[in-house]
Amino acid sequence: MSFTSFTLHVDLLRGLDALGFAVPTPIQKDAIPPATEGRDVLACAMTGSGKTAAFLLPILQRLVDRPRGVTRALVLAPTRELAAQIDEHRRELARFTRIGGAAVFGGVAMGPQEQAFRRGADILVATPGRLLDHFQHSYARLAGLEVLVLDEADRMLDMGFLPDIRRIMKALPAGRRQTLLFSATLPPAITALARELLRDPVMINVERPAAPAVGVSHAAYPVASDLKLPLLVELLRQPGVRNMLVFTRTKHRANRLADGLVRRGVAAQRIHGNRSQAQRTRALAAFKAGACRVLVATNIAARGIDVTGLSHVVNFDVPTMTDDYIHRVGRTARAEAVGDAITLVSPAEEADFRSIEHAFGTRIPRVTLPGFDYTARATERLEVPMAQRIAAIRARRADERARSRTNAARAHVPYR
Repeated sequence: MSFTSFTLHVDLLRGLDALGFAVPTPIQKDAIPPATEGRDVLACAMTGSGKTAAFLLPILQRLVDRPRGVTRALVLAPTRELAAQIDEHRRELARFTRIGGAAVFGGVAMGPQEQAFRRGADILVATPGRLLDHFQHSYARLAGLEVLVLDEADRMLDMGFLPDIRRIMKALPAGRRQTLLFSATLPPAITALARELLRDPVMINVERPAAPAVGVSHAAYPVASDLKLPLLVELLRQPGVRNMLVFTRTKHRANRLADGLVRRGVAAQRIHGNRSQAQRTRALAAFKAGACRVLVATNIAARGIDVTGLSHVVNFDVPTMTDDYIHRVGRTARAEAVGDAITLVSPAEEADFRSIEHAFGTRIPRVTLPGFDYTARATERLEVPMAQRIAAIRARRADERARSRTNAARAHVPYR
C-alpha cells in the first residue's frame, strides 16, 4: 500500500515524496481514510508511529483547494515542543501548497501570534494555556473552524489541562465540526472525554495494550544512586552510542546532571520547564544538529522531541508511571527504526521498575558494564542531602528577614 491509495492531492504527494515517505504506517493506514471522509476519530497511537501525519494529511487534503484567510483547523498539544514539532511537520507536508499555519504557545511574544489569528492562518497548533490567553480578545474567535485535533490527549489530562480543554470547547463556535482525538494510552478519563467530544467516532487500535514502541531494545543497569553519573559517562564511551536523550526526575537534577557531564568533557544541553522558550529551542537545535551528544530532559519534553537517528534514550531516574516510561523510550526507534532504552536503577528504585515490568508482562534484562567499578566511592552527588537543603533554606530565610528589618529601619529614619 502506498500514499497514492488515499487519493491525496498531487501537491501533498509531492511533499510526501520530498520527505522520503513512500509507505504509510499502520496508524496512517487506519486513520487517514475515515478522517479524510470527515468522520470523528479516536486513535490510540504510540509516539513515533506516524500519528502526526495521520491527522495532518486529512486536514491538508480538506484545505488544499479552499480559499485562504480563514482558520479552519486547530490542533491542541500539551507542550511547546510538541506544538512546534507539529507546526514544523505541517510546513514540510504542505511545502508545495499555499496552506499556511502558525504555532501558538507561551514563552514567546503574543504579537506575531495575534497576527496569525488576524490573517486567518489555515492551521493553528496551540497549547491550551496560551490559546485561552488569546481567547480573551475578539480577534481570536475562530468562527470558521471546521476541524479540531487533540494530540497527546492523555498527556494533556496528566498535566491538568482538562479544565482548560472544557473552557476551550465552550469558547469555540457552536456547530458541527470534525474532531480527531489521538492518545498514546486510553485510560478511563480519555474514553470519558471522547464520549463528551466525539460523535460516532471511528475507533483505532483501542484494543492494543500499553506497550513500549516496537524496535526498542530495553536494558536495566543496577547501580548505586551516587554512581549513576560516572556510569552514564562510561556508557557514552561505548561503541554504537551516537547520542543520548537522558531523562531525570526533576528540573534541578536535570541542571546538576548537565553541569556534571560538561565538567567531564561531555557536550550536553538541558531542556525543562524552567528554561525559557529561546533556551529550549537552542538546546534542541544543538542536539538535532549534533553540536552536543547529550540532551538532558524532564518529562515535559518526552512528547515534544522528535530527533531523527536518536540511538539511545536513558532513564537516569526510574519513572514512577508506566506511561511515562512508554513515552520516554518512544523517542527512539521512531517510524519502525531501532534504538536502545537504558534505565539506571538504584536499589531504592527497584520496586518502581518492577511495577513497570509487571505492566508489560516481561522482565527487562539486567546488565552490568564490564570494567566499571561498581564499588567506587562517588566523587560528587547530584542530590543535595536533606539536612544541607534545610540548612540552606533556613539561612536564606534568615538573610531575607535581616534585610527586611534593615529596610524597615531605614524607612523610619526621619528626613533631615
